[in-house]
Amino acid sequence: MARMTSQPAAPPVPTPVALVTGASSGIGAASARRLAADGFHVVCAARRTDRIQALAEEIGGTAVACDVTDPGQVAALAATVGPRCALLVNNAGGAFGQEPVAEADLDAWQAMYAVNVLGAAAVTKALLPALVRARGQVIFLTSVAADGPYEGGAGYCGAKAAERAVAGALRLELFDTQVRVAEIAPGMVHTAEFALTRYGGDAERADKVYAGVPSPLTAEDVADCVSWVATRPAHVNIDRLTVRPRAQAAQHKIHRVFESTSA
Repeated sequence: MARMTSQPAAPPVPTPVALVTGASSGIGAASARRLAADGFHVVCAARRTDRIQALAEEIGGTAVACDVTDPGQVAALAATVGPRCALLVNNAGGAFGQEPVAEADLDAWQAMYAVNVLGAAAVTKALLPALVRARGQVIFLTSVAADGPYEGGAGYCGAKAAERAVAGALRLELFDTQVRVAEIAPGMVHTAEFALTRYGGDAERADKVYAGVPSPLTAEDVADCVSWVATRPAHVNIDRLTVRPRAQAAQHKIHRVFESTSA
């Protein structure tokens, strides 16, 4: 009778690492939770340390305080992520103000460009060696604002269009690697902070953005998209995914329903 010999156990497969910037709230926090459920070890990066620490404890991830516009903090973030990164979700960003060009707050424009464009580029540049080593993926969270301008949106539309250009150029530059580059462009998403931040804490003005809109998108809806894009087979690249609530047929055409006040 032939003797049975035991085969050495296969080495354990390391848990893939995902980095989510802007993870302290909204789409970033929802995406971190969803990716953790998908089996990633999620590095949660944002400026608000208390929030990302609580989130990291909740999902078994790692919290890293990081302002993506600070080169030193970005370098420290890359060092914490380590030599392999399976997924980078460039979510940090925001809109500040909605004035016409004649009344533009150019400091706000600079801030939007710094976080949405330069911040995303800086984090991507710092993580590229780890992404290439892991044959990973980069997802940019842009906006339908990148599709075209609207009144009062010159600064934000310009910043998101520039971020879209970064994503497109990066895809071309990495064509002969196995790194995938995707863009998710959400439409109207009702989160606790986006509109409030845009209007400088003016809750009444922020609420009017969503007034009468039946079921705008939620952060979790966008996180579903992040999960889907991130978990496609390695040979599949989703160049751009636009997602809107059904009520938003286009950037300028939104169905609103208001209750009649007549007796």
